[in-house]
Amino acid sequence: MRKGIDGLAMVIAENYRLELYNNSLFLFCSGRNDRFKGLFWDGEGFIMLYKRFENGHLSWPRNSNEAKELSAQQLDWLLQGLNPLPIRKIQAVRPGSFY
Repeated sequence: MRKGIDGLAMVIAENYRLELYNNSLFLFCSGRNDRFKGLFWDGEGFIMLYKRFENGHLSWPRNSNEAKELSAQQLDWLLQGLNPLPIRKIQAVRPGSFY
């Protein structure tokens, strides 16, 4: 959570190859999963937000392959302190493998 606006913008552009200026809010979670930063371009400059949860933590993607697009409802849940991503309780069985 040490990166500022420029560092996060570089991560978005270089690691994820996403467009920074297309009315998107990019979210980054801390390693402890109890806080996140958001980066948004408002047409004139970047806005950064920061939220820390006092109780609990998030289930959050750990790499670029797991990155998700959140719906407006999921974003609302996140800002209310609710986990926007479902927690998988059961592992999917791969075809051809049996227990």
